[in-house]
Amino acid sequence: MRFQILTLGAVAAVATAAVTPGLPKPDKDGRYTISAPGIRAKFIPYAATLTNLFVKDKDGVERDVVLGYDNTTYYPVDPGHPVYNAIPGRYANRIGNGTFTLDNVTYYLEQNDGNNTLHSGTNNWSYHFWNLTKLTADSITFEYHDEAFAEGMPGRVDASVTYKLTENTWHISMTAESPDVRTPIMLTDHTYFNLDAFANPDTDLIWNHTLHLPYSHRNLEADSGALPTGNILEPEENSTDDFYSAPHQLGYASGNADWEDHCGGGCHGYNGQFLFDDDVPEGAVVAELSSEWTGIKAELRTNQAGLIVYTCNWSDGTAPIKSTQGLEGRPAVVNRDGCVALEAQDWVDGINHPEWDRLDKQIFGPGQQYNWESSWSFGTL
Repeated sequence: MRFQILTLGAVAAVATAAVTPGLPKPDKDGRYTISAPGIRAKFIPYAATLTNLFVKDKDGVERDVVLGYDNTTYYPVDPGHPVYNAIPGRYANRIGNGTFTLDNVTYYLEQNDGNNTLHSGTNNWSYHFWNLTKLTADSITFEYHDEAFAEGMPGRVDASVTYKLTENTWHISMTAESPDVRTPIMLTDHTYFNLDAFANPDTDLIWNHTLHLPYSHRNLEADSGALPTGNILEPEENSTDDFYSAPHQLGYASGNADWEDHCGGGCHGYNGQFLFDDDVPEGAVVAELSSEWTGIKAELRTNQAGLIVYTCNWSDGTAPIKSTQGLEGRPAVVNRDGCVALEAQDWVDGINHPEWDRLDKQIFGPGQQYNWESSWSFGTL
């Protein structure tokens, strides 16, 4: 995902979160902590954001494996707004040319990513504080109420996300409803990983991480702006987009002729969507990310139809890492290619491609509920 500039309008739209009376107070740094055996996580109401995720490496050392900031007050004012581990909405990723037609009405949206709309523009859900409604020792729930046309789309949307921890596993459950009219709804969890916690003495980049997508024999072709063209590709074994035939390091194809600009103009690596096969067994692991250095592996299960893989091409060495991460003597920043975002969601820009037959997965109205489920299970190699 390209980083977006935080506009004055978006800053003005930000408000403080409401907290249901009687819930425990946050930590002194403003974070809410939940835990389960082998895993610990911290959250803030801004964008329903995960700020820290601690799991054990092969030596039993606790590692914080997601990106973020030490100072929680920086999330709302970060001019880059990389959507660190947050919930964008009401429609994640890109909408071509910032427009779509629904029930014979054409809607025009903010074009905040070239000619396209990214994550519903600069007033999307990741620019707002969510309401904290439930908190237990191992789970936390946030709710957000999106007014009609807040991002240019019709109808009010009421959404919630529950994060729950069980042994070595992080579960994410989202629901959303549009009680008045039909409207686009497509969400994702926008988590950025570095399973080495930037502490690997050999590299602070992501290319040594291994990815396996055993049920992804197809991917969406994209143009130079990372917008799907409508074509569905079937990559050959050992081609740049082959993560299905065997696990590959993220940088394994760096010598291929199509590596440079592979994910758009000026973008090497990955910033596109891999589609899951139609016959994925229920509960199957659809993605595994691992690092040989820490020995940490993360397994994804989801009810979504695809996975965005973005290898942080647009990170530029200005964003800090956290004090829970890094290696003494090395700049404590996120360099280009220093992370990977893995975002489970339905087909990008499906509302503009009826030939894909995704509208019933992306358009919701009265009496219908959108449901998004994923889990990340952590272990060691």
